[in-house]
Amino acid sequence: MGKSVIEFLKKLLTPLRIIFSRAAVTLLLIAAELFTLFVLFKWLQPHIPWIEGLIRLAAAATVIYLASRGRHPSSDMMWVVVILVIPVGGILVYAIVEGFLSRHSRTYVRIREETASARKYYRQDEVILRCADSDSSDYPGQIRSMVEAAGFPVYENRGYRYFPNGETALPAILAALERAEKFIFLEVFTIEPGKMWDAIRKVLQKKAQQGVEIRVMYDDMGSFQTLPACDTKELEESGIRAMVFNRVNPVINGIMNHRDHRKILVIDGKTAFTGGINIADQYINETHPYGYWKDNSVEMTGNAVWSFTVMFLTLWNALNKEDTDYRKYRAELIFGGKTDGWIIPYADTPLDDRLTAQDIYLNILNQARNYCYIFTPYLVIDNEMRGALTRAAQRGVDVALITPGIPDKKLIYDITRSHYRGLIAGGVKIFEYTPGFDHAKVFVCDDVIATVGSINLDYRSLYLHFEDGTYLYGSAEVHAVRDDLREAMAVSHPVTYAESRISGIRRIGIDIVRIFAPLM
Repeated sequence: MGKSVIEFLKKLLTPLRIIFSRAAVTLLLIAAELFTLFVLFKWLQPHIPWIEGLIRLAAAATVIYLASRGRHPSSDMMWVVVILVIPVGGILVYAIVEGFLSRHSRTYVRIREETASARKYYRQDEVILRCADSDSSDYPGQIRSMVEAAGFPVYENRGYRYFPNGETALPAILAALERAEKFIFLEVFTIEPGKMWDAIRKVLQKKAQQGVEIRVMYDDMGSFQTLPACDTKELEESGIRAMVFNRVNPVINGIMNHRDHRKILVIDGKTAFTGGINIADQYINETHPYGYWKDNSVEMTGNAVWSFTVMFLTLWNALNKEDTDYRKYRAELIFGGKTDGWIIPYADTPLDDRLTAQDIYLNILNQARNYCYIFTPYLVIDNEMRGALTRAAQRGVDVALITPGIPDKKLIYDITRSHYRGLIAGGVKIFEYTPGFDHAKVFVCDDVIATVGSINLDYRSLYLHFEDGTYLYGSAEVHAVRDDLREAMAVSHPVTYAESRISGIRRIGIDIVRIFAPLM
């Protein structure tokens, strides 16, 4: 009886634990830091006139650097505006968030070093590459560029299942967890207590008691308002290794802007899951904060699982160095018979100059012939992506975007809708998912190519977050992906050019907000 009362009180106090142990303390420290910066600025203000020339010179030098670097026009424009309006603060914030101070943070250096070291584990079977390259000759360079430029191996597809929503994916995830014999690696952006997490956690605890090695890693920002800080300790006490990625720190620093947005589950090196689904009840439609939650997951088996094992271990060991040889987690699998196309699991990191996910999306659009259908919850794109979408439509490709009918973030929704008019004028079709919120991240093209993962069509996913995905070529399961998007279009509202108009004053406000979209 006493134990049940204690458990009840723990559940009752969980929201207070979250608020007071994390958010309030962090916000208080941030406020103190900002107040200190304000006092320092006020103290320096009388001396500003004589150093104004140096400030202007530094601002000009920073703007010239941004112009010459040219990594992302939208982001560069934002920083130019900020630096020109508030030179001192703008230069300081740029140095912290994207400049020298960010690139030399301890966390940044560790992740870069571990990522470089882990490259040796991505070994390509040359026979498979030649076969895949030959088989994909109708879309030249797609597979080879991912292998040679991005560095991710192509594998024979020996098992790929597409789940069109969280409620069909969860039973498959639980069944795969139940089969675990050696290890389970789970990496996710958000964990929120509820039916989904309780079901997964119960299996994890049981498997830990059976001697299965369990590692769980979740992003601190993604779970900041949902999971108490002490939950990591509770997981450890039940035999589950747990690590929080990139803890929210009240001290302003650039690495805080880079979150682990990936969704990876690896079981015994034989089965892997990824997609858009986090661990929270809205993802399985137990709760409905934004209508029906449209999302997806994919399950893979075979040697392609190894790439996901390496992805997980790379971030884990960057922050908690313990594995000197990843190969002890590799399952050597031998198959006979015919393959079902080709698969490339891939990751994207903000800590190098490669834009893997964006390159994949652009390559698909640039080579599409008949159709390209896209799920995306957010549409915060630059001129390059906008141009690729409209050019494909103008050469006769059926290009269709499915976006949310009910938003989860009103401001981002307004930015998303602000892109409609230009896209529709260029021939792109826009469908707003009437039943609710579309959280899926999918491209499917010509019944041949599909990519499913965690990567949104927005600046944060393409440039700032750690992300992952799967590229599928020539598989019958591409048809299942295509059918899911067509079914979603059938229950969505096709947005017309007239409906895409935004009134003058509101348009000006949104245009100003769009300048700062890379920080959202």
